[in-house]
Amino acid sequence: MPPMSPPMRSGQPRLSEAARFLAAPSDIASTGWPAVRLTCGRKLGVEFDPWQDGAGRLILAKRADGTLASMVDGVGMSLPRQVGKTYLIGALIFALCVNTPGLLVIWTAHHLKTSGETFLYLQGFAGRPKVAPFIKYVHTGSGDEEIAFHNGARILFGARERGFGRGIPGVDALIFDEAQILSDKALANMLATLNTSSFGLQLYIGTPPKPEDMSESFKRMRREAKDGTLVDGAWIEFGADPDSDPDDRAQWRKMNPSYPKRTPAQSLLRLKRKLTAADWRREGQGIWDEDQEGSRLITAPQWSALSVQQPPAGGVKSFGVAFSVDGKRVAVAGAMRHDDGVHVELVGAHSGSSESGIASLADWLAERWRDTATIVISGRSGAGVLHEALRSRGVSARALHVASTVDYFTSCAMFLNDVVESSAMDAPTLTHLGTDGQAALDASVSVCDKKMRGLGGSWGWVATTTDGDDTPIEAVSLANWGAKTSKRRPGRASRAVVMQ
Repeated sequence: MPPMSPPMRSGQPRLSEAARFLAAPSDIASTGWPAVRLTCGRKLGVEFDPWQDGAGRLILAKRADGTLASMVDGVGMSLPRQVGKTYLIGALIFALCVNTPGLLVIWTAHHLKTSGETFLYLQGFAGRPKVAPFIKYVHTGSGDEEIAFHNGARILFGARERGFGRGIPGVDALIFDEAQILSDKALANMLATLNTSSFGLQLYIGTPPKPEDMSESFKRMRREAKDGTLVDGAWIEFGADPDSDPDDRAQWRKMNPSYPKRTPAQSLLRLKRKLTAADWRREGQGIWDEDQEGSRLITAPQWSALSVQQPPAGGVKSFGVAFSVDGKRVAVAGAMRHDDGVHVELVGAHSGSSESGIASLADWLAERWRDTATIVISGRSGAGVLHEALRSRGVSARALHVASTVDYFTSCAMFLNDVVESSAMDAPTLTHLGTDGQAALDASVSVCDKKMRGLGGSWGWVATTTDGDDTPIEAVSLANWGAKTSKRRPGRASRAVVMQ
């Protein structure tokens, strides 16, 4: 769905009018919102503006089988401050708890301060005359806050920076506040708590991230929504026009559908004066930085820490070959396993376009297989063809390995883990060549993030810019995996990885 500029009118806008960008699953058959809205109105004394009504409908949208339409990928919400998100989500969650005995909800923010402020607001909500009869108790222990209902439903509050939320079984709903500061590691740890739930509500609520934020999961979700690939999730984004005047009150209506009826001008002026100009654009106006369109999983400092100017003096080499999905690109990497770890490099002479065929690559690898532990090949578009070409050139089947899907996922996770661990060491056990000839690998690392594949936590590399190439980082991941897992020992050790 393309970005929308809502028409300005005296009445309150609907969600489709207020949202700058909106993405929804295509197979919505119904929604659980009417029952929740009825509980809010009749039992809890809460009413909603039209845009909030639309957001509730989308959050609780269902497929024909009755499951949440966004159960797999969740609902992402990029909202400026002072919109009224806590009012909306708080009322929605309280109504779900009232309607669903035994429901277990985790509401988490990155910072303890934010989590504490949210809890105090909802503690006050729980004390309202119409709400209080449904509340059994409110636990106010520091870092261990809880609101419990008489029907067994509970809402637990805590901060991710303190490790809150991991290992809690039987969770039915996860609310990720400050989702712009949510690492993939923290996300994976918390998603595991939903494994046994048939409900599985996930809400990711945040503002546009700062460059230093651990925002890979939030940025990836937005990117997939814009690309039309977030088929099992939804995205709601409010924001002013990127090139707008920060003082333009008409833009304030675009970025904040609660202004001026619910959020007065004074509140936004106070916020604007407390924030820097850049933070006002992100947090006040909801404008994403242009450089946030691309994201990287391996940080620049981590990658730089592993850079060396010379390969190790000797060791056992392996190669990794990765073909792009469309078969138009191929990347070849070498890995040298030595006494102190593994060294990786991109073979620039055989990485790039695959339009000329694979004969020269097959010849090059066939000349080197006898002193190579393994040649790992991945990519349905070319793996089989290269394998047969190598076999026809006399390369032993024992030296070849066509990576399975599981092998590929494992290689990606292993490479990331090795990078993270090695970059924190005084003497890294994983290194890469830092010369000009490795520019294609450096460029690949700088624009590649992880893309989750299914609910089991498996993921693969994906380029996050239109001109990015993920095959180089895939190739070094495969080469590193081969070097660390192959049991084959060639007749002689190489003095260095031959890259050209």
